[in-house]
Amino acid sequence: MQLKIVWQSGIDSPENTDNLYHISQWWANLNGKEITWVERLIPQIGGMSEIHWHPQRFDETFMIVNPEIRADTLYWYKPDSPVERNSTVQKLELDNLQQQLYLYSQLESDVVIRIGIPEVKYQTLEIKNVEIALGEDNIMLLWDSEQELEIKIALSSENIVKLKELLAEKQPHI
Repeated sequence: MQLKIVWQSGIDSPENTDNLYHISQWWANLNGKEITWVERLIPQIGGMSEIHWHPQRFDETFMIVNPEIRADTLYWYKPDSPVERNSTVQKLELDNLQQQLYLYSQLESDVVIRIGIPEVKYQTLEIKNVEIALGEDNIMLLWDSEQELEIKIALSSENIVKLKELLAEKQPHI
């Protein structure tokens, strides 16, 4: 699988046709998934490398419905809306590593739209008065009675060895 797949309007080649097919498959697979829709102006100096992708007020996150590509136009619906939306593009770039699609509009050549799946945000739990036990089948139990919180962690043999090594590293040497 290529890390970046590029399709451009008006280029008649088998590779360009294949690239549009792969991008169309990726786009269609977004059906029913939550996506982020981010539009940015492309700076005249520095181009794409100067774009700041940090969240801004008009960025959208929504579930996309029935996404499809016909010719050089992307179509989709927003949930609970009967209006089919579309964007005619001059170029598409699919970043397979980041799972993001960049749309370069035919109408607004100084605008790029980045569509992607929202980043996973991990929840951090802080346990201050932790108690620890190792149960059957290498299940490590961590709990905090004050917070009424219990965490069960299934440890593989490899993870037990790694945990022992990490604990040995943290021990003060006498």
